[in-house]
Amino acid sequence: MSAPSLGGVQVPRGNGAVLRLPRGASLSDFAEKIDANPAALVTVMFHLGEMVTATQSVNEETLQLLGAELNYQVQVVSPEDEDRELLETFDLKFGEDQGDDEHIIARPPVVTVMGHVDHGKTRLLDAIRKTNVMGDEAGGITQHIGAYQVHVEHDGQERAITFIDTPGHEAFTAMRARGAATTDIVVLVVAADDGVMPQTIEALNHAQAAGAPIVVAVNKIDKEDANPAKVRQQLTEYGLVAEEYGGDTLFVDVSARSNLHIDDLLEGILLTADAALDLRANPDQDAQGIVIEARLDRGRGPVATLLVQRGTLKVGDSVVASDAFGRVRAMLDENGDTVEEAPPSRPVQVLGLTSVPSAGDSFLVVDEDRIARQIADRRQARERNALLASSRRRVSLDDLDKALAAGEVDQLNLIIKGDVSGSVEALEDALVNIDMGDDKEEVSLRVIGRGVGAITENDINLAVASDAVVIGFNVRPEGKAREAAEREGVDVRYYTVIYQAIEEIEAALKGMLKPEFEEVQLGTAEVREVFRVPRIGNIAGSLVRTGLIRRNSKARLVRDGTVVADNLTVESLKRFKDDATEVREGYECGIGLGSYNDIKIDDVIETFELREKPRG
Repeated sequence: MSAPSLGGVQVPRGNGAVLRLPRGASLSDFAEKIDANPAALVTVMFHLGEMVTATQSVNEETLQLLGAELNYQVQVVSPEDEDRELLETFDLKFGEDQGDDEHIIARPPVVTVMGHVDHGKTRLLDAIRKTNVMGDEAGGITQHIGAYQVHVEHDGQERAITFIDTPGHEAFTAMRARGAATTDIVVLVVAADDGVMPQTIEALNHAQAAGAPIVVAVNKIDKEDANPAKVRQQLTEYGLVAEEYGGDTLFVDVSARSNLHIDDLLEGILLTADAALDLRANPDQDAQGIVIEARLDRGRGPVATLLVQRGTLKVGDSVVASDAFGRVRAMLDENGDTVEEAPPSRPVQVLGLTSVPSAGDSFLVVDEDRIARQIADRRQARERNALLASSRRRVSLDDLDKALAAGEVDQLNLIIKGDVSGSVEALEDALVNIDMGDDKEEVSLRVIGRGVGAITENDINLAVASDAVVIGFNVRPEGKAREAAEREGVDVRYYTVIYQAIEEIEAALKGMLKPEFEEVQLGTAEVREVFRVPRIGNIAGSLVRTGLIRRNSKARLVRDGTVVADNLTVESLKRFKDDATEVREGYECGIGLGSYNDIKIDDVIETFELREKPRG
């Protein structure tokens, strides 16, 4: 049924009907759902004080506003629901083992190693897989994420364990959370000589939130001041009670440097997996899993580290991961050796994708390249619409002039390019969550572009168009991009350690804050007489009681202890008949407060100035 909306426009009314729309939907999408003319909805929004075109991606608030006006309950579909509905259109499902129980077999456990920086997490992984991954680190921080599989002897048979290596610094909260979500068991590394530290608790919180069993590796037991018992006692406060204390958490004392008890730790991981988890998967279905890491290799193109969770990934399979797709041309293990297939819990490096997916994206194998391309294209369009909707500021007719005036909210635009997608994601998360304290309403940061690989000319053009700063994390600009940046005056910053990036961006944000001013009193004067001067107004004949009275300073008038006028200015100041710049304590003077004439004998004139206060 149609009913006139604002301005007499005929638009179908909803009578409370539920309307499901994707993120970043346009008025055309809304109109298609209710069988209306998009132009009519543009008119309705205009009367509601919003200027929106029919094809423009709009944010959730705008959709809700329009829905409320037309009596529809608008539900913006979550990204997860969007993706599930997209896959259902191709008769695909993610996250389910297919087939009967006889097809489902045991799989190796997937382990994430977490811990405080400098507690030996990387050295422990090094000891476990007998390779040195510390040589490529900058500033002692693991910059890249990898996945590795080791084989150990357990109860007379060879068993495999997959390790996911996540960066150990607190700034990589997003990576850690994602790592815990893809893992079966968490190994929490705590130094015996240092004890529980803030990042230890942070890692523990992520592991507990993921519901993963925890094995504690008490490292550095070969140090003189090592105290493993203290670590056990400290972690008891956080719900991790050692088995020897009557709890159910396995603690293993190790030394990564001296290679002590590493076998005991691996055996403990397998015992925990067997006792607490039912780790099974179907190796015969189409492969599904998670992107652990991805980067752009100069010679090989996009390279992604995939962790197969179910099914078996084979060379030649058509794979789609987020908005990246392609046919698997080659697969490599952690040693760089070629493999033909990857069963459940096997991490492999895959070559053949058309673009670089994001770390944490899910991947799945589809029947044809055509289907992979269609899914990737739809995901790309969906994400682009969502980004446009979130980045576009709503402008209403009421505050359009204020928005154009600028200066209401200062904004720092950033473009982040990195060598691997995990670093880009973590750096973005750290920067967006910089704590600005009470200033967060006054200044904002927005990442308008992100990607993997060298800084390109397109990045510089985007920076020019949006007044953005480009951040290169372990990457440099291409030849023409460097020239374009210098020609256009684009600020390009290079970092290899995340601390520096966070510190500099935080300083830039605080530098953009509008200055804070504090009031500094200059002096007070008591009104002894009031003189009426033609064409000028009343002049206060005054005696300076404290400090000094300065011409053009700010002033307020106090009567019987109450401020009767504020925001005044000392527009004229005289000593007898001569103009004066300032008059000091104990001297008489004539003070003119401009057009303000309500001055009486015994009033007090207070003068002050506003001085900029340095940000703490």
